[in-house]
Amino acid sequence: MKYDPVKKVFGDAVSGSKFLRKIFYFLLDLMFLRSWHVRKKVRELYPEKTVMKIFDAGMGFGQYTYFLAKRFPGSDILAADVKEEQVSDCRNFFSKCGYENVKFETADLTKIEYRDKFDFILCVDVMEHIHEDELVFKNFSNALKKGGKLLVNTPSNLGGSDAHSEDDESFIEEHARIGYSKEEITEKIKKAGLEVTDFSYAYGKYGTISWRFGIKYPILIAGVSKIFILLLPLYYLFTLWFVLILMWLDVHTDNKEGTGILLVAEKK
Repeated sequence: MKYDPVKKVFGDAVSGSKFLRKIFYFLLDLMFLRSWHVRKKVRELYPEKTVMKIFDAGMGFGQYTYFLAKRFPGSDILAADVKEEQVSDCRNFFSKCGYENVKFETADLTKIEYRDKFDFILCVDVMEHIHEDELVFKNFSNALKKGGKLLVNTPSNLGGSDAHSEDDESFIEEHARIGYSKEEITEKIKKAGLEVTDFSYAYGKYGTISWRFGIKYPILIAGVSKIFILLLPLYYLFTLWFVLILMWLDVHTDNKEGTGILLVAEKK
């Protein structure tokens, strides 16, 4: 299953319209459980309208940059991605929206050289794509001010990417690893010079089921042919209520294990 091409179909469809782009962000926040967890954790960490310097490391379509820009309007936000087309696309959209405090740049996270620059770094579904993860964690540590926080969302090794061993073909084929164990990622964070202050699992028993019915199966349908994308509204007519209930349960459950990891670290 090629995941990126399916995402790109939807991204390309909304890239030229400010209205459709906002609808797209709304749907991403609604349908992707990781967004529920990430936004909840950001709200717990920082009161609304906190003024700080923020780095969205690997912003992709820019949905979290948009969330941060709305929640922290007085903050300076830098969003970066390795893909120039996504950087250009986001820069164009945010310019249309009038967010002058948000800047974008093309950057390889293994090569960034910021020093004591940011109060908060957000990194969502990025680390599983990078082989040199320890180097990136070190770069994040260097980039943070003293007291600055890093929030990482990434798959765990407990079935992350819908794979259960290194021999499995990951549902997300472009991943560098199937996921992290709690011990591995906390050790690498510590080695980078940061202290883990919060660790939790996402996509527990409720979240895993919601992901399959809400994301995996629809993407498999859409991956067969673009024509089948037209069937998705009918599919969600029967499944959306069930999926949203399961997502709510996952966010409000203390998951003892799960296929996703949410980690907060601080530079002491």
